[in-house]
Amino acid sequence: MIPYAPWLTWMLPVLGALLTPLLGMLNVKLRDYAAPLFTLGASLSAASMLLDLALGGLKHSILKLPWNPIYGVSVGVLVDPLSVLMANVVSWISLLIMVYSLSYMRGDLSLTRYWFFMNLFVGSMLLLVMSDNLVITYVGWEGVGLCSYALIGYWYRDLKEDWRRCWVGEPPEAYPPSHAGMKAFVTTRVGDVCLLAAILTIYLAAGTVSYEGLYETSKEWALKLHQAGLLLPVAILFLMGPIGKSAQFPLHEWLPDAMAGPTSVSALIHAATMVKAGVYLLARMLPTFWTITWIHGFKELTLFFYAAASIGAFTAFMAATQALVSTEIKKVLAYSTVSQIGYMFLALGSAGLTPEDWLTGYTAGFFHLTSHALFKAALFLSAGAVIHATESRFILEAGGLRRYMPLTFTFTLFAALSLSGVPPFSGFYSKEAVLLSSLASGRVELFALAALTSALTVFYSLRYLSLIFLSPKSAWLSQLLKHGHKVEEADATMLIPYALLALATLALGLSAPWVEPALHSVLHVHDAASHVEAASSILVTVTSFAMLAVGGLTGTLTYVLAKVDTDRLLKSYPTLSAIRSFLLNRWYINRFYYKVFVYGFLRLTKVFFNIVELGVIDRSHYLAVPFTAKSMGAAFKGFELKLINRSVHGFGASLLKASRGVRAIHLGDLATYLLYAFAGLMFIVLLFAWRWW
Repeated sequence: MIPYAPWLTWMLPVLGALLTPLLGMLNVKLRDYAAPLFTLGASLSAASMLLDLALGGLKHSILKLPWNPIYGVSVGVLVDPLSVLMANVVSWISLLIMVYSLSYMRGDLSLTRYWFFMNLFVGSMLLLVMSDNLVITYVGWEGVGLCSYALIGYWYRDLKEDWRRCWVGEPPEAYPPSHAGMKAFVTTRVGDVCLLAAILTIYLAAGTVSYEGLYETSKEWALKLHQAGLLLPVAILFLMGPIGKSAQFPLHEWLPDAMAGPTSVSALIHAATMVKAGVYLLARMLPTFWTITWIHGFKELTLFFYAAASIGAFTAFMAATQALVSTEIKKVLAYSTVSQIGYMFLALGSAGLTPEDWLTGYTAGFFHLTSHALFKAALFLSAGAVIHATESRFILEAGGLRRYMPLTFTFTLFAALSLSGVPPFSGFYSKEAVLLSSLASGRVELFALAALTSALTVFYSLRYLSLIFLSPKSAWLSQLLKHGHKVEEADATMLIPYALLALATLALGLSAPWVEPALHSVLHVHDAASHVEAASSILVTVTSFAMLAVGGLTGTLTYVLAKVDTDRLLKSYPTLSAIRSFLLNRWYINRFYYKVFVYGFLRLTKVFFNIVELGVIDRSHYLAVPFTAKSMGAAFKGFELKLINRSVHGFGASLLKASRGVRAIHLGDLATYLLYAFAGLMFIVLLFAWRWW
């Protein structure tokens, strides 16, 4: 391990962020090329810890490296298998995205701001991962939230001419970047407030916020909360934090609109970092909550795990249905991200629903997190290349790009196959692990919903590939070519990062038979054990291939081979058209939120304005002015005229009287003055004579 590697992992990107403005003043090229170097340093530090993990140094131990205590909170880092693996996923994928940004963001006028928030984002996420307690985790948690707001709304000028490239959605739900950034910030704050309330309550009960301390004293503080009737409510409040940050129902609507930011930002937020923060925090606390439930016997927390699993399964299905009809390149990937994170919630929630085996779901959740980080980052970065080439964010304005961008097509195909769960790509094994964990939990309804979602995933992945690369050239693309616009491969700085990510998902899939057991072994903490029946494994494999066949066959016939005229089908069957409209309108959840919480709040403020401002404050003002005028008039008469004026005149008259007395002895007669002087002298002589006598 590199000396101080756990600290350097998160400190180097933060240092890079702080130095970015200074480097920008010195030399813009130095600023641009220095930014990825700080992330490279963080990646190398994380890799050195991974080497220790591979050699067995961290296999069954938790190494805590504290700093000086501050108000009873030990500010330190926690080095264990989960944090080391997560730090490597975050840092290396972030590094590739930073390299990609060198070309993708070239020529932008606000790159100092861009590099500052990108590095601060990575540093905050790594602080969240490496923290040894809930308070410092929350600091990193809020750091990524702040940076996401700034990066999603990066093109905050909201220029109408950038509508085709930078905005998100279509009328009446088309939002500019600044709106999307604020929406993400406000929505995630709901979960953050709930999480903060849970952390404070747990601290009051446990007297500590360290992960190790919370696990060791779990029985005592859980008993206190149980006796107060707060154990389950606090657990649900805690769950709301990951739900908001990881864009799960009902706090999921911010993520599709977050596509208004640069594509590199979308890749960073939605592949390796922010949306995985909630999954990571849930995984970090899962052993503690599982122990409270099944070892200490507080069975009400099974509702906490079922809530996590059911929300994950429902969100996965709901978002997948929206990806079926979306017309924006990045929005398809955004819905896919929401759906795949739902799988992770399903796996981790399922882990807590059985007393025999939580390690299966625990490992499945992290395995799918890693797999998804690879193929989704590749998909986003390749989507950025497509948007650069076509100057449009709409799928239907692409088409036929396989001819112009063959390498991008190949790597997008690899990533899409992994997303679809096609062997031998990593997505097949990680998704199968998630299905296995849901089946092992005994919740057949969750397993069925997850299996159906996998078929939908294959379908929208084929639709995505076909409409962008395989379908006939669009009118928009033809017009671009006619006007001399070059539609070609991205340069090496953009191409190599998503090529490496796509190849990595293939490599991870090929090595999955060894990687998955290794993860079981490495994450074998707190005496966890894995017991999965062979029959369950066979059923999951058969189901996976069946759903793959259903989704693949329908997707191929509809889009790849174009055997189905979708427009004609929608016109012939009004029910299908209504379903499509329902999905395009995001299940009307987004409109409901705007109508109730946004426009409803505005109406409420208008009512408040009419009642309080106009009805109370203004009327009080109108009543107070005459009263104040009368009061001031009375005060003027009683105080000004009678007291102050009389005092002034009386003082002047007294001075006049005194001056007359003084004036009487100043006659200008010299003889008189000599008489006064002689009289005074005699008075002094007599006074001294009297004193002497």
